[in-house]
Amino acid sequence: MPTSPKEQRSLFGEILDWMLAPLLLLWPMSVALTWLVAQNIAHKPYDRELASMARVLAKQVAVRRTDTGAAVAEFTLPARAAEVLHTDEDDVYYQVLGLRGELLSGDRQLPLPLDEERPPVGDLRFRDATMDRDDVRVAYVWVQPAGAADGVALVQVAETLGKRSRLATEIIKGVILPQFVILPVAVLLVWFALARGIAPLNELQQRIRRRDSNDLSPIDEREAPEEVSPLVRAINDLLARLDQSIATQKHFLADAAHQLKTPLAGLRTQAELAQREIDAGQREPLALKKSLQQIAHSSQSAAHMVNQLLAMARAENQEQQAQRQPVNLARLATETVRDFVPRAMEKRIDLGYEGPETGRQASHGPRALVNGNPLLLRELIRNLVDNALQYTPEGGTVTVRLIEDPFGQVVVLQVEDSGPGIPPAERDAVFRPFYRTLGTNVDGSGLGLAIVSEIATQHGAQIQLEDANLRPRHGLSDHAGAPFGPGARFTLRFPALPPAATGPLPVAP
Repeated sequence: MPTSPKEQRSLFGEILDWMLAPLLLLWPMSVALTWLVAQNIAHKPYDRELASMARVLAKQVAVRRTDTGAAVAEFTLPARAAEVLHTDEDDVYYQVLGLRGELLSGDRQLPLPLDEERPPVGDLRFRDATMDRDDVRVAYVWVQPAGAADGVALVQVAETLGKRSRLATEIIKGVILPQFVILPVAVLLVWFALARGIAPLNELQQRIRRRDSNDLSPIDEREAPEEVSPLVRAINDLLARLDQSIATQKHFLADAAHQLKTPLAGLRTQAELAQREIDAGQREPLALKKSLQQIAHSSQSAAHMVNQLLAMARAENQEQQAQRQPVNLARLATETVRDFVPRAMEKRIDLGYEGPETGRQASHGPRALVNGNPLLLRELIRNLVDNALQYTPEGGTVTVRLIEDPFGQVVVLQVEDSGPGIPPAERDAVFRPFYRTLGTNVDGSGLGLAIVSEIATQHGAQIQLEDANLRPRHGLSDHAGAPFGPGARFTLRFPALPPAATGPLPVAP
């Protein structure tokens, strides 16, 4: 089932969302907090007024003695106290209870405070209650009049919440209404600030778009914002690597075209010569045969060059690098040696293999296993053997050797020959594409060792090039004056695959 393409994200939109979303979330929280603060502010002045009423009434409680000597509380409401209780905005209730809880004056329906709400004598407190289905605010105080040593009286004053609600509403309006103006202005300012903040990114984008397609020079970091400098540095690094890659490809293509020009020119020349002889009516078989041989040789050189170019491209292919599996280097080495035996016999070169056996009898023994691409590793060994056979004279020796580390850390592959060797000054240069050692008359593309170096690097192998100091083996005739030299030994050390990760013995293609 095809999946829908991922929607492109907008940096401007995300920053705006992350700034406005908290702002819009905080706004209702601010309204709720303002409401609570307004309620508290509205209670304070009216609570002070209610407390004054309760204290005025508490002063009117007195004690008298009866004929039996018992203390009895009395309450007298003077005109001044009645004026204090009178209000035009809210209903005011009061209640005065005696020393034994008897009603001395006021409203009997006013609820009493709970026992756990009873404060010390003389300590005025507030509570919320309900009176005739109306919410009221109650101020109450327990009073012990002079002469009443064995009892206390209760004075309560209650007031409905109308004016308190109106004051709280006015406070909220005074605070919230300006926010309805400030909030849209804040959103516009945030939008404008973000647009101005992202403007340098747009300018950077326009500068990049105006660049020529061939301009891979680095972008000036000083013209970009500080926060974008890491991105600009990463782009500059990519441009530098891309420029180097393009330059390498151009150089490689130029060298390839130059190298292909020689065999193709030879093909054309020999074909024209053969055609000219045929047109002239000459029927010399030897001359025609020689021309055909030269054509075959040139075509073979061109085909070899093309194959090496394809091998180099395959070695640099990222998909090939990703196809890794356990590979038995001993099996690849023996199969490669077997493939080159006819060519070695043609040149009378002793080609041999030294290392672990790969037959059925050795299937449970040591295995030279590495993690890699079998096609690329086979190409690596083929190029090493092909290079050794090309530079080794008749009667010489070429040995492919595989050495296993007893500690299981590395697998060592060696290919050595008894040829003229490579001077120390040129040992680094021979791994460059199209480089050939001076003073040799061997035909080649100059890509073999470059392919070896590329594949070895991809597989984490280390390459060492040194003199082999070999001579032809006994039993092989040495032509007089054969230019046997110190020889060359290529040593590659591959990271060995741990035995626990190998599983069944793999079969290389």
